[in-house]
Amino acid sequence: MDLVPALQEPLKKVLGPATAKVMAEHLGLHTVGDLLHHYPRRYEERGQLTRLADLPMDEHVTVVAQVADARLLTFASAKAPRGKGQRLEVTITDGSGRLQLVFFGSGVHKPHKELLPGTRAMFAGKVSVFNHRLQLNHPAYELLRGDGDGAEETVETWAGALIPLYPATAKLESWKIGKAVQTVLPSAQEAVDPLPGSLREGRGLVSLPEALLKIHRPHTKADIADARARLKWDEAFVLQVALARRRHADAQLPAAPRRPADDGLLTAFDDRLPFTLTDGQRKVSKEIFDDLATDHPMHRLLQGEVGSGKTMVALRAMLAVVDAGGQAAMLAPTEVLAQQHHRSITEMMGELAEGGMLGGAERATKVVLLTGSMGAAARRHALLDLITGEAGIVIGTHALIEDKVQFHDLGLVVVDEQHRFGVEQRDALRGRGKQPPHLLVMTATPIPRTVAMTVFGDLETSVLDQLPAGRSPIASHVVPAAEKPHFLARAWERVREEVGNGHQAYVVCPRIGDEEDDPKAAKGKKKPSPEDEAEKRPPLAVLDVAAQLARGPLQGLTVEVLHGRMAPDDKDAVMRRFTAGDTDVLVATTVIEVGVNVPNATAMVIMDADRFGVSQLHQLRGRVGRGSAPGLCLLVSEMPEASPARQRLNAVASTLDGFELSRIDLEQRREGDVLGQAQSGVRSSLRVLAVIEDEEVIAEAREEAVAVVAADPDLEHLPGLRTALDALLDEDREQYLEKG
Repeated sequence: MDLVPALQEPLKKVLGPATAKVMAEHLGLHTVGDLLHHYPRRYEERGQLTRLADLPMDEHVTVVAQVADARLLTFASAKAPRGKGQRLEVTITDGSGRLQLVFFGSGVHKPHKELLPGTRAMFAGKVSVFNHRLQLNHPAYELLRGDGDGAEETVETWAGALIPLYPATAKLESWKIGKAVQTVLPSAQEAVDPLPGSLREGRGLVSLPEALLKIHRPHTKADIADARARLKWDEAFVLQVALARRRHADAQLPAAPRRPADDGLLTAFDDRLPFTLTDGQRKVSKEIFDDLATDHPMHRLLQGEVGSGKTMVALRAMLAVVDAGGQAAMLAPTEVLAQQHHRSITEMMGELAEGGMLGGAERATKVVLLTGSMGAAARRHALLDLITGEAGIVIGTHALIEDKVQFHDLGLVVVDEQHRFGVEQRDALRGRGKQPPHLLVMTATPIPRTVAMTVFGDLETSVLDQLPAGRSPIASHVVPAAEKPHFLARAWERVREEVGNGHQAYVVCPRIGDEEDDPKAAKGKKKPSPEDEAEKRPPLAVLDVAAQLARGPLQGLTVEVLHGRMAPDDKDAVMRRFTAGDTDVLVATTVIEVGVNVPNATAMVIMDADRFGVSQLHQLRGRVGRGSAPGLCLLVSEMPEASPARQRLNAVASTLDGFELSRIDLEQRREGDVLGQAQSGVRSSLRVLAVIEDEEVIAEAREEAVAVVAADPDLEHLPGLRTALDALLDEDREQYLEKG
């Protein structure tokens, strides 16, 4: 983060090309600064041995233990038919358990001499099982006592009270990383501090060089605490400064104020609503209208529970902009969702969506759909309506972003389920207006406050946490299919009962079904556990399950399928039949996850529910209970009761609070996923900051960042901070910071 010449030095110059190559390929470390910011994962206390009893299977581990005994065996083999093959078996212990180390062939000589009973060492390798015993095959090791052959260096390296253990790989053991860190550690003295002196002193934080020394070579646990506290502030503050500068820059951009007419389209729409808006919808609408009335672009995140009425709030914002003479575009991630939005919005607006048509209301506008699969004639009409201004509202997929799409006066962009779009896609649409349009980002995935401050830190946030009147509760239950098959049979009976009462049901599967079998399903050599069996079996598929249900437990009901590889017209036809009530049961992939609104659908069965994430299950569940009848969601799983997967499902079944579930979901994922790593393909910049645990640090860093940027937007008086920002905002990392 704080690249200066010494810290910019390529590792190949300092460590040699071979080590540098491994570090670059396996850990993404290229410079001295990168390595100094590769912090230990945890620390071993000298004399306190790792618990061997708790070693995870099939994972690469580092342990500190003592040799209990060593045996050199000779045997015959294909390579040594005269009985000259050698195998060294070393047993190590830590008092809690024992672990066998195995060395073969020419690899036995060095460990045979060095790993004598009583020797303590660090060992690294992949844990496996042989003859019901845990073992490491050919582990790398590092002696922890001085007995020649470079051991003086070892003693020096590990002389401190605490041994740092680094995030490592099979190609690069923890102590090799530690030795490399020791080589570059003197450069830490040249690290330029990004924190303003007043901030550092006011909060009692150590300097950056001191923090780097203490994180890599602590003498006490207090050293580690001091270093982590300081480095967390670095990460939180630099990130928040980047976001604060973006907010500041956005506030300088010009935008056309968009105020709804006193007696215009929005008023006419509100007058025809058959229900009353919730207090939450009114409050959030006011926040949006206030933003739209300003002369700089709105950048607002609208998040809310499944079914809280976000689409209604977004539509009223779009109508306000049309009232003010502008156009509004809604960007949806899938054609199914774009068609669903178009259908529901035109139905809600009625004659107000028939601008220029016979029977259209006086203040009506046109609402057009634009997707990639439209026919040429329909597409031509839609494009013409946009460029002439005839269409006030357009709803579409990424097809909206194409160069051919021109607007008469684009005033508002609404991005639905924003996490499914890349930065370039959003920016391309924002660039279509005469001036930068206002931006409303919607997500139905509730986001913990700290994630909102971190990932969406450049957006103002509105929250809808109140469900509209008439919404029914959803009962959720886990169905343990492997342990209690009769529970699954009962699930299908419940679906038949719902259909018998005039309702409809969804069945959701993780896979379509015409792909090749999952390679993970190949048989293993050892007898798999029930958990392994459930994990290695290919996920259940829409096409297979639909056929089985139609022939078996749901025979006689109308069963249809919906998945992403169907032709767009076919998908639309299936959804129309389901919406009209012509289909009893829709067997689908997660293509129905967001936006699909069929109030008559009351039951959902999610097959292999453990294959889905917590937030995804919550989204799916939100497709039922959207009318006056209560909803039912059944989470089917073959995972054992004690498995983490089942505990995750129990959590989903136990609460309908999306914000609580989002915290659970976040705790189970890597920080990098939260910061868009999966989307942008880059490493997260967060190494010690945890967005859930460090909520207070992030909130305080945001306040400090706002004050710093307000006083010195270009950071002219804070060169260290500018340097840190340059390192954070390299080309790749800007991708996940630019959420607007």
